Amino acid sequence: MAVTDDILATYRGPKRMARRLLAGERHEGRALAYLLAALIVAYVALWPAISRQDVLSGPDGPPMTQRMVAAMLGVLALLPAFYGLAALSRILAAAFGGRGSFLAARIVLFWAFLAATPLMLLRGLVAGLVGPGPGLTAVSLVTFAAFVWFWLSGLAVAEREGVA
Repeated sequence: MAVTDDILATYRGPKRMARRLLAGERHEGRALAYLLAALIVAYVALWPAISRQDVLSGPDGPPMTQRMVAAMLGVLALLPAFYGLAALSRILAAAFGGRGSFLAARIVLFWAFLAATPLMLLRGLVAGLVGPGPGLTAVSLVTFAAFVWFWLSGLAVAEREGVA
């Protein structure tokens, strides 16, 4: 299936999609591809808010290119943080009797992040067009809740079913 179809399938049934991902071809390159794709979309999702900041700050603020580069560096800095979060979740799951693997933990975390990117794009539009306020807070909470739901559902599958 196409990645977009898989993302939609994740919204319909995150555990079922996690089973499919973990039953398929599993290697580090695939996990890294999920993470890099998600980071690229997360960076694109920041563009409307960066543009809004640039317009509102006027000529006195830093140039747009500087803001864009800073945002890209910030997004790239998340790469090792995601690897650390996946390792930490695997260690905690093992302490509670989980039977999965570090690769399975990475795959489900990185996929959850990629599956949440449509909501990140929506959040970016709200941040850029509406700005700070209750609307942005609500969309941010929904985006975070979806990410956590996808991640914990996938982690439960990986750890309970002992995907090595």
